[in-house]
Amino acid sequence: MKSVGIIGGLGPETTSEFYLKLIFECQKRDTKERPSVVIASVPLPFAIERDLLAHNKGKERYIPYLVQEAKRLEKSDVDFIVMPCNSLHVFIEEIRQSVSIPVLSIVEETILYLKDNKMKNIGLISTSATIANHVYEDKLAEGGIDFVTPNDLQKAKMDKIIQRLVEGHHLDSDRKLILEVVQDLAEQDVDGVALACTDLQLLLPTSDKVNIFDTMEVLAQATVRTILSK
Repeated sequence: MKSVGIIGGLGPETTSEFYLKLIFECQKRDTKERPSVVIASVPLPFAIERDLLAHNKGKERYIPYLVQEAKRLEKSDVDFIVMPCNSLHVFIEEIRQSVSIPVLSIVEETILYLKDNKMKNIGLISTSATIANHVYEDKLAEGGIDFVTPNDLQKAKMDKIIQRLVEGHHLDSDRKLILEVVQDLAEQDVDGVALACTDLQLLLPTSDKVNIFDTMEVLAQATVRTILSK
C-alpha cells in the first residue's frame, strides 16, 4: 500500500472531505489496514488567496508556499502527492519540478474520466483564476472534448460563492445560484457539468436535468487506485 501526501488547506473543508473519502474508500477495498496519509496545510496569507481566487492576481506569490509543502511531504517519505484544489493546478509543473516523486493532476485524471465515460461536450464551472490560466481548457482541447462555461456575470457570482465557501459559509441561496448556472449549461446540450472548483461540492448541488460530477471525487478515486496499486 502506497502512502500519499496531500497539499491542502485551500480550502480546509475540502481537504477534510478529501481525506475522509480516501480513508473510507480504501477501507471498502482493503480491510486489512488503513492507508498512510500525510496532510500539509499550506500556511498561506488570506490576502494572497483572495487575490488569486477573486482577481487572478499575484499568483507568483503562491509558488514558494506550495514548493515548500511539496518538499516537506517528500521528506516525510510519501510515495506521491495530490492537491484537491483545482486552482492550485496552475502551479503543478513548478511543484512537479521541485520534487522527485509523482504529483497526480486533477485535470489529467478528469480528462481520463471524461474519455472513459465517452463525454464529448461538458459544462465547466470553476474560478476565474482557473479559467484565466486555461487550467482545463487546453487539456480539454487536446483531448478533443468541447466545453461551455458560464457567462461573465455568472463567473463573477461563482467567485463570490467560492470565496464564501473557503471562509466556511454555506448558503442555500448560493446553492440555488449554482443550480441556475448548471441549468443554463444543461440547455446547451452538454453531456455533463464538471464542478472544476472542488469547494463547490460542499453545497451538494444535484440536478435531474444533467449529470453533475465533482472533480474532487475523480481525483479521490484516482488517489485510492494509486494507494492500492503494487
